Amino acid sequence: MTQEIIPVILCGGSGTRLWPVSRRSHPKQFAALTGQESLFQQTAQRMSAPGFAPPLIVTHSDFRFTVTQQLAEVGIDPGPILIEPDARNTGPALLAAALVAARADPAALLLAAPADHAIADPAAFRDAVARGRDAALRGRIVTFGAEPDRPETGYGYLEPGGDAAPVMPLRRFVEKPCEADARRMVDNGHLWNAGLFLAHARTLIEAFAEHAPDLFAAVTAAVEAARPDLGFLRLDRRSWRACPDLSVDYAVMEAARNLDVVRLPCAWSDLGGWEAIYRHAETDAQGVVRQGPAESFDCRDTLLRAEEGGQRLIGLGLDNVVAIAMPDAVLVADRGRVGELGQVVRAMRNANMAQADSFPKVHRPWGHFETLIRGDGFLVKRIVVNPGGLLSLQKHLHRAEHWVVVAGVARATIGPDVRRVTENESVFIPVGTVHRLENPGTEPVELIEVQTGAFLDEDDIVRFDDRYARATADHDVALT
Repeated sequence: MTQEIIPVILCGGSGTRLWPVSRRSHPKQFAALTGQESLFQQTAQRMSAPGFAPPLIVTHSDFRFTVTQQLAEVGIDPGPILIEPDARNTGPALLAAALVAARADPAALLLAAPADHAIADPAAFRDAVARGRDAALRGRIVTFGAEPDRPETGYGYLEPGGDAAPVMPLRRFVEKPCEADARRMVDNGHLWNAGLFLAHARTLIEAFAEHAPDLFAAVTAAVEAARPDLGFLRLDRRSWRACPDLSVDYAVMEAARNLDVVRLPCAWSDLGGWEAIYRHAETDAQGVVRQGPAESFDCRDTLLRAEEGGQRLIGLGLDNVVAIAMPDAVLVADRGRVGELGQVVRAMRNANMAQADSFPKVHRPWGHFETLIRGDGFLVKRIVVNPGGLLSLQKHLHRAEHWVVVAGVARATIGPDVRRVTENESVFIPVGTVHRLENPGTEPVELIEVQTGAFLDEDDIVRFDDRYARATADHDVALT
């Protein structure tokens, strides 16, 4: 039987250059930027095929339930899900995955892939992986390079040691170059570094031990002290914080000598910013990309995107512009300057703008909620509870709550009473009353919550029981 390849999906990044769609609370890999599925879902589906095992996921604690929900939506059962206490780049993440996989089988064959890249032809991608398989089985680390169609300064480059063989020795990695160097490398047959690596678990472990001993020691300690948590494996926080913040390229690949490269026979993009989204999308005859409820009038070479069905984004006479409309924030920028968005987001954080990192819609393990309006002494939310969703048993010391069910059938616990609440029915939770909401059915429950009281901040919650093992100290808001 042919050994299955274990996909290792790295999905802990924040993606500030795709603000306002991508934010710290719900970054780009979980957004549907190029179709109906998120980039993370597309990545998982690309490697959900004969010859591939269930994916091993490395993500941040904040996204653990988003990962499981999005995989369930596309019918994929994951393998181990590793929880990073803090972001430490791709080097520690990949090594942690290799160490965990090696516990079951040191010869496990791993394919490391970022969660936020776009690959035009999944079948051609899998064919390229198959071409690199034999080299990986011999102890090589196989990288994958995309054919450049322009001198791009935002990507790293790979210099192959040949130009015709299915698998070529890799002479060297080149970090993001200046424009003149990028032009020269494109002319000389260099490939874009696609950030993909195929190798035995033990091959990767040996490479990290040799070339990044400090990182190796810290990650090994974090894995050895890891603890199970609701089906996840939570890496040890203290050891993890000692890890150097290094990419795989810096930590290992620039120094390793057992590297090969396979040419990807299809279009690839890391979708790192709005310019990449524009290049990836189909344009009309005037070079305009429209996504969502957006209309263009006499525009040229412009990207227009709106998120909500109730919105209408109208572009008139625009040239070389990116315009992104979200319910709580709007970006209008020159296409030539969207690469500066990271600096803009940092400035927004320094000014304590909530829109820098969070959305009105907040995702939770049981569903999501969004704030509709806030006034003096009241707060109104729209809440959606997924089928089977169960909120924590809790009480509030300073506010009362009114729930009005507008879709589905909910089960409400209010003090000693448990009642069924259907569409057009409401319940009232007095201040200090222990309560809980759940969805026992097969369809989502939607309700409007009205909070009233003198104190409506997020930390007014005392939690008694929680399916998702979240402590009151997490400062989750009402109904979390």
